[in-house]
Amino acid sequence: MGMARVTYQRWFLREWRKHRGLTQDQLAERSGLSKPFISQLERGMRQYTQSLLERFAEVLRCDPPDLIMRDPTDPEGLWSIYDQLTPPQRVQAVAVLRAIGGKTGTDG
Repeated sequence: MGMARVTYQRWFLREWRKHRGLTQDQLAERSGLSKPFISQLERGMRQYTQSLLERFAEVLRCDPPDLIMRDPTDPEGLWSIYDQLTPPQRVQAVAVLRAIGGKTGTDG
């Protein structure tokens, strides 16, 4: 019998790379890692670390948590909508969400 392949937690490295218009080769060059290593990360064959999240976030111009929580290619995703708002619209959006959730921002 062959060995079972271990699949690690899902993250959005591939989606962020494509969102920024980069190839695996370009991401490898900019991050100082090898293309095969990046390919394994994208396919879930290797586990990410905090260090990798920080390295990729810098290259991909996002925050480390974005890589594990946010698919930039999802047009209906809350963050995709939020990113398109102006700063005053963002303030309004947060106020509306707080009102829906029953929190005014002054609640403890």
